[in-house]
Amino acid sequence: MTLQFAARTQLGDFSYDARFGAGNEIVVLFGHSGAGKSLTLQLIAGLLRPDAGRIAIGGEPVFDSAAGLDLPPQERRIGYVVQDLALFPHMTVAENVAFGMTGEGEGRESRLAEVLDLMHLGDFRDRKPRSLSGGQQQRAALARALAREANLLLLDEPFSALDESLRVELRRELIRLRSELDLSVIFVTHDLREAHLVADRLAVFDAGRLLQFDGRERVFRAPANRRVAELTGVANILRGRVVATRDGILTVEAGGARLRAPAPNGWRAGEGEAVDIAIRAERVNLRRLDADDPGQPNLVRGTIREELAYGATHTLRFESALDEVVEVEIAARPYEVLGVEGQKRWTLELPPEDLHVMPVSSGSGAAEASSARATTA
Repeated sequence: MTLQFAARTQLGDFSYDARFGAGNEIVVLFGHSGAGKSLTLQLIAGLLRPDAGRIAIGGEPVFDSAAGLDLPPQERRIGYVVQDLALFPHMTVAENVAFGMTGEGEGRESRLAEVLDLMHLGDFRDRKPRSLSGGQQQRAALARALAREANLLLLDEPFSALDESLRVELRRELIRLRSELDLSVIFVTHDLREAHLVADRLAVFDAGRLLQFDGRERVFRAPANRRVAELTGVANILRGRVVATRDGILTVEAGGARLRAPAPNGWRAGEGEAVDIAIRAERVNLRRLDADDPGQPNLVRGTIREELAYGATHTLRFESALDEVVEVEIAARPYEVLGVEGQKRWTLELPPEDLHVMPVSSGSGAAEASSARATTA
């Protein structure tokens, strides 16, 4: 699916050129509330009309301002599930799922039975929505979206009202459906954990701008700029200055320490240039080494100033020579084996391969995002 449009909205100018949905993949639109995620779905579905541009689904245009084309929502072969599900309370599950289906007679009934079985709703077809559990209602909404034999499934925070156990179950269900039905899915969420669990590719939105669109691990491990790193939960973002570059390795001065990191792909960081350096909290190691050992790169002395326990993990916040608080996330078992509870002073290791160097962005990446481009691999 190709998106290329411009629209004036409550977000101000909102435009980008991207290709979502290469077949049998889940693209997650991630960002805070009001970032432009749901607006994107409404533009794709035909519920809102862009000022200009072109939208194509499965290679077929559904909106083209230059050609005067604007297909109505019912002709776009899209399944759409909104956050409040919008099931008709006076209809049975079967009637809700069949709503909007085409065809008549045996073919229609066969398709309805197939979709109900697919979503494990065969035994509930004559029930009204109010008599269903939250998870069953969600399955009914998904079944209704799938019943139209859609080429594309749009899901707008579909699991946000459910408890965590149901969310886990339905995420698995979504991944199963994606594979079995060879679906393209665009999934909106502001839940970072959910984005990581279901995404094949991840589009990061902020204040009406598309900041980065790439494979899930690429976005999490190599954010495009500081704002993307902040939005995707990178706890440690340091401001530094390049003091040397050699053989693909940068030496960066950050606070009172010098750190080595791989030279970034796609741009050249010259000596003297200011950069941002990111490392996720779970990638920082606690070591019992001499921080001044010249044979060990990226060792920094640190003192625990704050500690939070989250059952299976511990989050430690260190005061360090980097002039920034360094956050470390450690699993419960190594926390116990290392005896972290009884020791406040540690040597922190920031492995070079886990450091990511980024250009210093103005604002929240507006310059990069205003004309963002992304394509399928």
